[in-house]
Amino acid sequence: MATIKFKEPSPYSKPKPRPPTEDYLYKIFEDDWSLKSGADADIIVRAAIFGVGRAGTIHLANIIHNPRMKLMYIVDDVEANWPKMKKHYRLNDVIFLNSKQADKVFKDPNVDAVIVSSPTHTHEYIVTKALEARKAVFCEKPIAENREQTEKCFEAARKAGRPLFTAFNRRFDPSYNAVRDRIRKGEVGHVHTIKIVSRDSPMPTIEYLKESGGIFHDCMVHDIDMMTWILGEYPIKVAVQASANVPEIKAINDFDTVVATLKFPSGTLGMIDLSRNACYGYDMRLEAFGPKGLVRAENEQPIHCVETMYNYNGPNTAPIWYSFPSRFRLAYQKELDHFIDVVLGKCEMTVKPQENLAVSKIASIFEESARSGKMIDIPWYEDELPK
Repeated sequence: MATIKFKEPSPYSKPKPRPPTEDYLYKIFEDDWSLKSGADADIIVRAAIFGVGRAGTIHLANIIHNPRMKLMYIVDDVEANWPKMKKHYRLNDVIFLNSKQADKVFKDPNVDAVIVSSPTHTHEYIVTKALEARKAVFCEKPIAENREQTEKCFEAARKAGRPLFTAFNRRFDPSYNAVRDRIRKGEVGHVHTIKIVSRDSPMPTIEYLKESGGIFHDCMVHDIDMMTWILGEYPIKVAVQASANVPEIKAINDFDTVVATLKFPSGTLGMIDLSRNACYGYDMRLEAFGPKGLVRAENEQPIHCVETMYNYNGPNTAPIWYSFPSRFRLAYQKELDHFIDVVLGKCEMTVKPQENLAVSKIASIFEESARSGKMIDIPWYEDELPK
């Protein structure tokens, strides 16, 4: 009876507790359970997707499973996959086209949006044609193969009055979002150092790497964007070292390992440690340190609560995620939801054209530094930086 005095009233007599904000999955369940819908609940964004390769497969699945989007066309040149795709996803009412037949998409007034996940060299043409036809566009990066053509695409979007959305999917990841929120609230004070580890898994094919645009524009742009997005400032000086440890990658004049250091106007120092291949899984980590403390996002484990101990080997835990489709699965879903909100006029794009262009400029200077072996000052003009 010694603890009877601590007995509390029935939990039914108290206000219902709310889940912690970190439980983002429960929030999704609540929305589904309550059948929440806004005034535009009966409006469906009708879409076409170009390219169903690595990234395209992710976008295709998300489009199909999103109740606010209806897939009308798939444009893909691997025609042998069409029957299997139709059967796997039950796409009996979806029209399949090859790239030579793509004008049907642009001329169809019922298509509201185009998702571009085809090879990099095709992006600019598809984006331009879609905008000319007044379709909203969600394009995998990069939009075009150089800054000048990218700017023209954004200008075409402005003239058409339609969104051109190039997502950096990691911005939509709950853990990275939480890190940014804590830093922007001043929890570590002025950030003295920020470090990103970004090691891909598995090694991309040489066929993909040949047309990827190179490690700086294909891969490192995500890390550049993450660092600048979190800090809200852009580097003024960078030094980059890069190596090609894999002979096949060296043969195509690319790199597989990069280390970059960055200095920002506020005095913050940044470091990016990037690799094309981590044999132990998709290694994604971020850390920000300041005078008040440290905040970081560690690797996620699919089954983090299981631990084994056999013989004298000590504790063994579950491995980290194998690759980006699993590690950033929710981020891809959330970025598509954001794009739909933009198309429906419910919000402004959170990834601005100037942010895309600034990240592309930094990536080009990274490559220049790596190939020249020099530290490079980055000049910024007033109209280049996001407001």
